[in-house]
Amino acid sequence: MAKTTETIGEHHVRIELKLNGKPVSHVVNGGRRLIDFLRDDLHLYGTKEGCGEGECGSCTVFLNGTATLACLTPMERASGGEVQTIEGIGTAENLDPLQWAMMEEAGVQCGICTPGMIMAGLDLLKHNPHPTRDEIIQGIAGNLCRCTGYQKIITAIQRAAETRT
Repeated sequence: MAKTTETIGEHHVRIELKLNGKPVSHVVNGGRRLIDFLRDDLHLYGTKEGCGEGECGSCTVFLNGTATLACLTPMERASGGEVQTIEGIGTAENLDPLQWAMMEEAGVQCGICTPGMIMAGLDLLKHNPHPTRDEIIQGIAGNLCRCTGYQKIITAIQRAAETRT
């Protein structure tokens, strides 16, 4: 998809991108954050804002296949690209193996970190299909959880890695 950002008026731009495999065209305020666009305009509430400062990882999405913090990403950066949110990972009828493992291993507690943990876990598994425990810990290091103590999340990622083989 070609870079398409069209200035409309003094403060607005038209952004075109592919979101979870579907084309989206929307007029937004220039410099607006990707997380605000996803949650406020498109009502995709899976991407969470935990800190708004890029410290917690709850807002992780894939931008052109790369794990990206939506709270730090201006919409213009996503223009012409492909964004995948947690809503684009699996379906209620066909969960991704990592989503399933997070439920089975009780890695889901309050839910604030869960989407970001899943996105970070998927990113890790994409680059390293058979991670060690230490590699999993390193792979999710940018994501904070205040409920599980991480062990259940680590176990879920290990289980998903085994399931994918």
